[in-house]
Amino acid sequence: MASAVPVGHRSTSSVLVRLRPTSPWRIGPDSGDPDRVDRIYHSDSLYSAITSAMARLGMLDEWLGETARAEEPAVRVSSCFPFCGDTLLVVPPRHIWPPLASSKVRWKGARFVPLTVVESLLAGRPLAEDGWAIDGPSECLLPASASAGVFRASVRSGAAVDRTGEGVAPFSTACLEFTSGSGLWFVAAFSCDAASERWRERLHAALRLLADSGFGGERSRGWGRAEMPEIVEGTLPDLLLKPGDQTTETAHWMLSLFHPAEYDVVDWERGNYSVTTRSGRVESEGGWGETKKPTRMVAEGSVLISPSEPRGSAADVAPGNFPHPVYRVGFGLSLPVPLRPAS
Repeated sequence: MASAVPVGHRSTSSVLVRLRPTSPWRIGPDSGDPDRVDRIYHSDSLYSAITSAMARLGMLDEWLGETARAEEPAVRVSSCFPFCGDTLLVVPPRHIWPPLASSKVRWKGARFVPLTVVESLLAGRPLAEDGWAIDGPSECLLPASASAGVFRASVRSGAAVDRTGEGVAPFSTACLEFTSGSGLWFVAAFSCDAASERWRERLHAALRLLADSGFGGERSRGWGRAEMPEIVEGTLPDLLLKPGDQTTETAHWMLSLFHPAEYDVVDWERGNYSVTTRSGRVESEGGWGETKKPTRMVAEGSVLISPSEPRGSAADVAPGNFPHPVYRVGFGLSLPVPLRPAS
């Protein structure tokens, strides 16, 4: 029997994708500092990577037409979050995290927590302080019995040599190094069954291409590669969360960056959200390395109050006089959660 879905959310045909890195990953921080690395591969960057793969597969115009240029995108993607073994971790909903202060665990030091922890807190069940520990390098909350963390940030050095061999410029770049059995996961949601039929296999092909060629920065050094993606099909929210309390007011827990559309009706006076500014550089034959226009976006983990699921929009962030649009996608992908956890 299908679980009940709150008003404003619908059961959505989706896929859960696990990526197991086989090399370091470079996820550039908003600051652009080469000696720092982000812990989240954000949804706008993931969309850009998929778009690049679609271009190489000869499907760019069709992909853009049904996503970035469409009012109702055929495919929406979450950001990429860590996993360890069978445990999926995520940025927790801001209205329930951190829990009450503990003398044993510094809860607020965890940026990522298991989905099972989110379920417990939403159901009003306290966490057992002796059962959890925070892995410092990855900022992940893990079972106290875990023998290894998820990843660590590392700085690798190199040197650029000119063609004559006379000039040498040393440099250093930060990256994430994943432990065995760990990686990143995300979900992709289709707008309808027809969109799923049309784009599911094409998305799989794009992800296989990216796993071989690399996600993120420093791909020319072999970074950002992964084993062939592990894909599980299902529907949201059931793929990630068990059905919760449907009797209380429902909020929307963002698993992606979100750039509101004109038709989104969000009560910005309530909820619990944070905002980030996204920038970056263009990777295009039309102009390589030019700076994109910055965009303010609602961050992952934000909890928004809206009568319907926040949909979001795509913004053209191309530099001035650029030969074609450059899209930063802020389509929302969220899960319904009770605004007030069970007591």
